[in-house]
Amino acid sequence: MVSEVLSHQTQIARVLPVYARLLGRYPSVHAMAQAPLADVKAITDPLGYKIRGGWLHAAALRVAEGGGVFPATMEDLRGLPGVGRYTAGAVMSFAHRRDAPVLDTNVARLLRRHFGVAVSARARTRLLWDLAASVIPKGRGYLINQALMDLGAIVCRARAPRCGDCPLRRSCIFRANARQESRRPLPD
Repeated sequence: MVSEVLSHQTQIARVLPVYARLLGRYPSVHAMAQAPLADVKAITDPLGYKIRGGWLHAAALRVAEGGGVFPATMEDLRGLPGVGRYTAGAVMSFAHRRDAPVLDTNVARLLRRHFGVAVSARARTRLLWDLAASVIPKGRGYLINQALMDLGAIVCRARAPRCGDCPLRRSCIFRANARQESRRPLPD
């Protein structure tokens, strides 16, 4: 959860040293809960988006007050400060190996393009979460989520997507439309 909260609006390369410093200083939820908020924020605030340190500290306090047992359901995770649907899904998928959808910007773009989603923003968000959940093979959520995140970041990029390198190219609506519009063959 710590890495996901620190990653809000921030590239992972900037997060990694802060993550290492934070966990080095506070190796347990109890250690962070007992720390002064100002000390936690002194480590996290240089990342910008300065509310993160407060969220992590408040979440540590809540977990520590609950006996140190970390929430194990989406609903309970979302009750922690700074934990929304994406963060809860990521924790459930990657930490608990549960089949929970993870919809970051890259996965949303990939699903939108692949399935040809062209609806209003509100309906699109709901539909994309449903699609993200529907593509998870039983018992393999953590694998498919990581694969979709990587595929969206590396191949199905916002600018200059590498459609010819995509393993989903034969069933992708975006690619089919691009081929029709260009009237020249795109690489298979």
